[in-house]
Amino acid sequence: MFFFGKNAAAVDVEATTGSGVSGSSATISLSLDNKLVCVEYPAIISNVDKMMETVGGIQGVSKAYGDPSRRLELRFRPRDPFCHPVCGNRYPSTNLLLCVKKRVRKCNPEEAQIDMKILGVIGTTYKFQGMADFQYLAVHSAKDGSQTSLYDKIILRKPENNEFFEQRVPLFLPPPIFSRLDTAVDYYYRPEIQHKEGYCPPTVSRDNLIGLSRARRPHNAIFINFDDQNIPNEPLEAAKVNWKRVCVHASDTKAEEQMKKMFESRPIWSGNAVKANLDIHPDKLKLLLPVVAYYMVTGPWRSLWVRFGYDPRKTPEAKKFQVLDFRIRCSSKHGYTSNDMPVKAKRSTFNYTLPITLNKTVPQATNVTDLAPEGPNPGRSANITKYQLKESSYVFREGTLPPHRQMFYQLCDLDVERNVFGRNDGQEEKCDERDGWCLSRTADDLRDIMSSMIKQIIRNKRPESSVTRPKAPESGQDDEDEEEDEDEFHPSEGSDNEMETEMLDYM
Repeated sequence: MFFFGKNAAAVDVEATTGSGVSGSSATISLSLDNKLVCVEYPAIISNVDKMMETVGGIQGVSKAYGDPSRRLELRFRPRDPFCHPVCGNRYPSTNLLLCVKKRVRKCNPEEAQIDMKILGVIGTTYKFQGMADFQYLAVHSAKDGSQTSLYDKIILRKPENNEFFEQRVPLFLPPPIFSRLDTAVDYYYRPEIQHKEGYCPPTVSRDNLIGLSRARRPHNAIFINFDDQNIPNEPLEAAKVNWKRVCVHASDTKAEEQMKKMFESRPIWSGNAVKANLDIHPDKLKLLLPVVAYYMVTGPWRSLWVRFGYDPRKTPEAKKFQVLDFRIRCSSKHGYTSNDMPVKAKRSTFNYTLPITLNKTVPQATNVTDLAPEGPNPGRSANITKYQLKESSYVFREGTLPPHRQMFYQLCDLDVERNVFGRNDGQEEKCDERDGWCLSRTADDLRDIMSSMIKQIIRNKRPESSVTRPKAPESGQDDEDEEEDEDEFHPSEGSDNEMETEMLDYM
């Protein structure tokens, strides 16, 4: 094992015992200034420098120690990018590091002098208690059993010419993921699931399903594509049954009436707009929405909920309810780069549980029928049952930043000049799958206007000196235009991630 100190300059007082008689004791002063970190290295150390390289050096240990949820990684082949690390867990400890010296007289070996010194207090210990996972080497095995290393052929160590990339290399496919657990656990096999009477097995063969504990609870929403000829006029009977099963409180009936009034006054709503205008638990909302509206999958109203019996493809007035996929542009000319984006990402890789991080406990799911009724309760705080989103979750207003980098707005919820998407009011001829009832490139014009408004907000909030300005090239204006084109982020026609997530909730 080895140790790292936070204050190596601390000085302790030595204590000396006069004899080496068994049972003798000594008093030693303890200084809490010198705090140490212990790493129980799972190998015999013969070279300290090579040992430090396997744990990433002082920088690697400091990085792991600075994040309590991070495990210490040890790579036995630190220069191999395909080396799978062994992870050490972090434990609190109350140990002392002692330095004990025993001096023996040559003339009288029975007389010994023992010097003891406390070097520091160990408050944190890293222990490698897990099993080492499989290692995958970049080698090619020939038919005769010989093996050839592929590291020099697949790893780019320096700038190479085209010959390096055009050379023939044997097929090398490393595994996409290793085991997520490095400790042995007991797996308890469960008996065959006993379903209720009337259960219909899934269409997929059960032999191809792994880890199926129960059938997915259907929410019976109706999904419509832009090319579908007919639209539904009423919900599925199963959707009505599911909602009646959980509609047990007076607040649930009130929420149902309020949602029907919302769709009567406005036939098309986004999911966030509904959540911002209706105070209901999200699990109950999944069962209530399929009762009053159907879901558009493609076209200018994709990812929106449409009232039963209302076909926006035949009504030019539905133009103002079309969806706009807006993403905050990132480039130096907008006053910020990707590293200092003013709006945080909705999803991040740091949110996923990786093998090098500790698992955190999550709250248990609540039964829908056991949820308390929404509304004020004199016995507890009113904020406990507050499920409504903020207005900024679906409305874009001048002077405020969007809550996320990617937003799905409806045109009627944009606080911009109406004549941008109303330039052809009264002259709509055909509903297009890309632009709907709007003129071509209307969505691009709206994105430009919104991006300029966000750019102005950033300039007003930041000091003039802190705004990042693009450097003017020396070769002329053509190089400047080319550089701006490379930095500019051009949004696509739409994103499937948000829509797929919502569709899975209502399937």
